[in-house]
Amino acid sequence: MVLMSEASINASSTPKLSNSTTRIFSDVAGDITIAVHGESFLLHKFPLVARSGKIRKMVGDGKGCSASKFELLNLPGGPQAFELAVKFCYGMNFEITTANVAHLRCVGEYLEMTEEYREENLIARTEMYLNEIVIHSLEKSVQVLVSCEGLSPVAEQVGITDACVEGIAMNACKEQLVSGLSRLDYVGDSPDLKCPTLEWWIEDLSSLQIDFYERVICAMARKGIRPDSIVASLMHYAQASLEGTSKSQFWNPSRPKLSPLALQNHQITIVETLVSLMPTDKSCIIPLSFLFGMLRMAIMMDTNIACRLELERRIAFRLEMVSLDDLLIPSTRVGDMLFDVDTVHRMLVNFLQRVEEEENEDCGYDSDQDLASPNHGCLLKVGRLIDAYLAEIAPDPYLSLHKFVAMIEILPDYARVIDDGLYRAVDIYLKAHPKLTEEECKRVCHLIDCEKLSQEASNHAAKNDRLPVHMTVRVLYFEQLRLKNSISVNVGDGFISQRMSSGVGSAAMSPRDNYASLRRENRELKLEISRMRVRLSELEKEQSFMKEGMMSKSGNGTTFLTSLSKGIGRIGIFSSTPGEAKRRKAARRSRGSGKKCIQTQSAID
Repeated sequence: MVLMSEASINASSTPKLSNSTTRIFSDVAGDITIAVHGESFLLHKFPLVARSGKIRKMVGDGKGCSASKFELLNLPGGPQAFELAVKFCYGMNFEITTANVAHLRCVGEYLEMTEEYREENLIARTEMYLNEIVIHSLEKSVQVLVSCEGLSPVAEQVGITDACVEGIAMNACKEQLVSGLSRLDYVGDSPDLKCPTLEWWIEDLSSLQIDFYERVICAMARKGIRPDSIVASLMHYAQASLEGTSKSQFWNPSRPKLSPLALQNHQITIVETLVSLMPTDKSCIIPLSFLFGMLRMAIMMDTNIACRLELERRIAFRLEMVSLDDLLIPSTRVGDMLFDVDTVHRMLVNFLQRVEEEENEDCGYDSDQDLASPNHGCLLKVGRLIDAYLAEIAPDPYLSLHKFVAMIEILPDYARVIDDGLYRAVDIYLKAHPKLTEEECKRVCHLIDCEKLSQEASNHAAKNDRLPVHMTVRVLYFEQLRLKNSISVNVGDGFISQRMSSGVGSAAMSPRDNYASLRRENRELKLEISRMRVRLSELEKEQSFMKEGMMSKSGNGTTFLTSLSKGIGRIGIFSSTPGEAKRRKAARRSRGSGKKCIQTQSAID
């Protein structure tokens, strides 16, 4: 049988009669009428019963309105697929292609066109095309899988979808292997080796329906496709399917248009499926922009809670890399806050749990290593990020005090070196919520550590009328205490000795409790060191200002000496007192004279 092209099929399409009846041979009178989905076909019994077991049984049993009229219910592929099967029965030439092979295979199964009735029947011919041509090509397998969308469950029963899914996964693995070997041909310093190109099949997979796409990605993961290629495919599929239906209609024009409600449910299914397909390998880095985009879609479409929690968990794992704009997620509930604070709060909880788990996994006892722990650096970054986030959401008139306080309290004390950012956020919140009671103001201001405020923030807080009186008193008290400590000689040594003495009794504790206590003390030490660095920078600034004043008033000797003495007094925390210097000088002289005496005595001997 010589196969013809699709153009030949269109050219030899049969004329339709006025009574909506199709004739295959118009010059020979038909003796049987078969109706398929409301369309009638005037045919001949002999060529049909010679290849179709179902039609042979129907004619033999005499089913239908009469012996010459029959109806085929739920025929896969509809009248178009049945017409191709009839042409095959009549021996007419046409070409089997990726566009019609799935329909022909399902129609052949429905009509029981097996080898039992005729050799090289329709089922055998379509199976040969699928096994020898389609399965060995990724592009053809995708095209056949797209054509199977309206053929369920027959396409599943005959195994077309499984064969296409496995064929796509296997061919993708071959492409990955070939591309990897080709990159090895380049020089080691070649940029092509470091930056592999995007897989070409990623765009082809975007034409699949979401259930078929899910099966393909799962098969690819089992076959060993790189996780970064899977992530790139997920991103491309999300962009193609969630930004509009125009592309999907282009790939498959026969796909029915969905109603607004059905379209929303379809998009919810897409979002939930794509999130479930994200690789779990920790070495695979998913772009944060994609994760936040999917999270916003999940919140807007009200997907299931498991989908949103998974996205929040993945973002929290790299929360220190998130920008402030990413966290400003709009709230979708009417009459609620402007931003979704609950989502950010859950992400922060996940982040702190991750930090705690990583610290518990560390079984070392090296305090120096703990001081340089990357977890503490990440925690400081997140602390600054959350303070900036609080300042952004503070003007929201619908933001309750409970949620604002909860966002502040969740971070530990050692997550903030200075509380200037927190003070700024609280000040904005008090300004935007003037109806707060005095007790509520005290509650939110109590969260600010006045000892961790910079000189500039302390000066601002001392003059801030929005703060409660007790807050102003605390600021002034710690400012005086800071000034006293700055002129104290032994403040640094006293603090260190105090910390060392606090660990003397730790030997009686268990090793685990002792280690936890040491970690807490190390955190406090790091925090104190950071504060001292900030204070040092402030003193250096003041010293530079004094130098400028001395240069401008160099003609006045009294002013110069006064400024110099003040500068020396302010940096006295890092030096010794004049009396102590004299004592050290006298000791050195006495040691020198003692050495001379010993040398003289030894010479006499």
